[in-house]
Amino acid sequence: MTTARGIAERLEDKRICIVAGSGGVGKTTASAALALGLAATGKRVAVVTIDPARRLADALGLEQLGNEPRLVDPALLDANGVEMRGELWAMMLDPKATFDGLIDKLAPDERTRDDVLGNRIYAQLSSAIAGSQEFSAVAKLYELDRDGDYDAIVLDTPPSRNALDFLDAPDRLTDFFEGRALKLFLVPTGIAARVLGAGTSVVFGILKKLTGVNLLDDVSILFRAMGGLIDGFRERATAVKALLADPGTTFLIVASPEREPVAEAIFFRQKLREARMPFGGLIVNRVAVLDEDEDADLIAIRAALRDELGDALATKVAQSAADLQLLASRNAEAIERLKAAFDEPEPIVVPRLDGELQDLDGLLVLYGMLTSC
Repeated sequence: MTTARGIAERLEDKRICIVAGSGGVGKTTASAALALGLAATGKRVAVVTIDPARRLADALGLEQLGNEPRLVDPALLDANGVEMRGELWAMMLDPKATFDGLIDKLAPDERTRDDVLGNRIYAQLSSAIAGSQEFSAVAKLYELDRDGDYDAIVLDTPPSRNALDFLDAPDRLTDFFEGRALKLFLVPTGIAARVLGAGTSVVFGILKKLTGVNLLDDVSILFRAMGGLIDGFRERATAVKALLADPGTTFLIVASPEREPVAEAIFFRQKLREARMPFGGLIVNRVAVLDEDEDADLIAIRAALRDELGDALATKVAQSAADLQLLASRNAEAIERLKAAFDEPEPIVVPRLDGELQDLDGLLVLYGMLTSC
């Protein structure tokens, strides 16, 4: 069996671990548990989430997470019985703040930076550019990695089909800045110049009279300023792509044994293969697992309990046992399907637990399961 120790060995020489999977499979808690485990071994670890539910902050005892990593209080961990030889840091990614920071770093001069960051159109556009959120996430990873302050960084991603945008975001963002629409504003010549000088200016002129805002000037200033950032974005996109494919990076996929999460996990695994991205392992979470004594003859269960509980209640208990056996059987089939598609002989299997793991105690339970052999 691929034990949690095997996964730990795969992460031992990794700087970045990207945890992917569909929504609702437990990526956030798995990410935090993995980061907690790495920190306990003596590493300085940052866990990054873009989970809007903010469950990670609650689990780590932090009132809120910001766009820069915050140290999880070692006293909190010690009080819960965690021998912390390293440090655990946590942050909630703010894509807009990260994108603004990237503009600040890549701007060739202060005037260009101010023209972009102070622009009304940019304030809306920076949140809407296709791939900006995903690009911001990997850009933050790149920034944290380049700073060199952490031995390991664990990223909790959005649902897997969005997580695929991490693979495409650098190219898509560069394509935007090199696209025809942007070039039209950068160097309006010929027909484009006449269009901008005639019909478009009339429309923007009406808007200016109605709102008092000269949107044409805002658009022109923004895109001309952006033109000075194209080379910087292209270079950063290339660096981000190299980071994702670096041997020091690995992807872990988390799934649960339901049909849709299994299908999405297989879909994402295939995309990783096509992109030649490093794959570190599969975690199947929330699995119905039967003990040997639970896989029993249901007729015998009913007969044994009838005298003590009565026929009606004994029948309900037997039916519950039957339902559990059926669920466990279906979960086992789902795991076999994942094994075949992933070419992963024995993934990490985490059994179903009562309740949600939304506090440090819950993380410790999951951490124990991921690190048990």
